[in-house]
Amino acid sequence: MVLDRTRSKRSEIVDLLVPLRRYARSLTRDSLKADDLVHDTMVRALESRASLRPDTNLRTWMMTVLHNVFIDEQRRKRVEARHADVLVQLSEEVALPAQEGQVRLMQIRKAFESLPEEQRAALHLVTLEGMAYADAAAVLGIPIGTLMSRLGRGRAALRAFEEGSRKGKATAGSSDDGSDRGRPHLRVVGGN
Repeated sequence: MVLDRTRSKRSEIVDLLVPLRRYARSLTRDSLKADDLVHDTMVRALESRASLRPDTNLRTWMMTVLHNVFIDEQRRKRVEARHADVLVQLSEEVALPAQEGQVRLMQIRKAFESLPEEQRAALHLVTLEGMAYADAAAVLGIPIGTLMSRLGRGRAALRAFEEGSRKGKATAGSSDDGSDRGRPHLRVVGGN
């Protein structure tokens, strides 16, 4: 019986690897760092498994552990940055795809990645992971009102990006009749 519960927990954790990696990628913006973050999360979760109560939502608990590992890492980096003269960040050099949809997706991704960490984490958990507001707030360790505020500011920033993008297109590439020629637009769901 204990062996069956252990196997069940292991399979639940394996099922959580994909959403954990997605969230880690959203936080770190780098696939290698995301893999390291998931690994560190698993290690911390195994070390803390004694504190896990039987009725705990495993997904929420693991997302919380991942978020806390990420925050701890950010704090460590800030301390190291105070002692370092220069930190060089390497950006991924990606050739622009030929297809407009791919270009647009890259623009949206960059807009999302340019959001402050707090807004990006809140938007990721609620919109991409489909978590309830209460669960997302629990993962981030913040009150639900703070979560709602971060979501609102993040959505507003993405809306502003889209409006700026539309104005640029209207100036640079609009036709005589003012149509947008079917170009895709970023649609922010759930905004005010």
